[in-house]
Amino acid sequence: MSREARVEPTAVDECCGGAGCCAPAAAVSDGRRRVLARRVRWLVAGTIAYNVVEAVVALVAGEAAGSGALVGFGLDSVVEVASAAAVAWQFAGADPERRERAALKVIAVSFFALAAYVVADAGWALARGSEAGHSTVGIVLAAVSLAVMPVLSGAQRRAGRELGSASAVADSKQTLLCTYLSAVLLVGLLLNTLFGWYWADPVVALVIAAVAVREGREAWRGEHCC
Repeated sequence: MSREARVEPTAVDECCGGAGCCAPAAAVSDGRRRVLARRVRWLVAGTIAYNVVEAVVALVAGEAAGSGALVGFGLDSVVEVASAAAVAWQFAGADPERRERAALKVIAVSFFALAAYVVADAGWALARGSEAGHSTVGIVLAAVSLAVMPVLSGAQRRAGRELGSASAVADSKQTLLCTYLSAVLLVGLLLNTLFGWYWADPVVALVIAAVAVREGREAWRGEHCC
């Protein structure tokens, strides 16, 4: 092997299995770390604000229409608030790295709680054959979230990876999950409205639960960065 070919593994390789998903702490200057930490705090604050509004609208509209999918979407927004709050708490400390594991556990537990509720509610809806009503508010909310969430998620994910923070990346994936759920919710609500497929609503809710379980497992294991 030539001298040039003998390259020692870098910190990025050790953290990310060579994928380069996050920067090693030593590769980021103190000034840059402060900028990134401040950016994460602002993005988390924006995520919390949006999701509080999203949760209230989705829960009220879901109850009015009898839509388990909309209620599940609203609860996912509550989970996102809890997740973002955990990251905000982490980065409020002088040494965010010391709080990262605890923040990841909070994010994971919130995912599992969401999945448990949604599975129970969707199963009951399918068993009794209840029909969800039309919800114009729900359709508009899903469409708006489909546009807003990718922007917040992408910005936080980039900052979290450069900072080397698994919890910030995990929270960005929680926000990205909202994007997927917005698309699935929109399809389910439209199918119910256009074709009267009552079963589309609880099936969409079960998809939400399945994705939540997967994301919860990744957060619990701390796999979102590495």
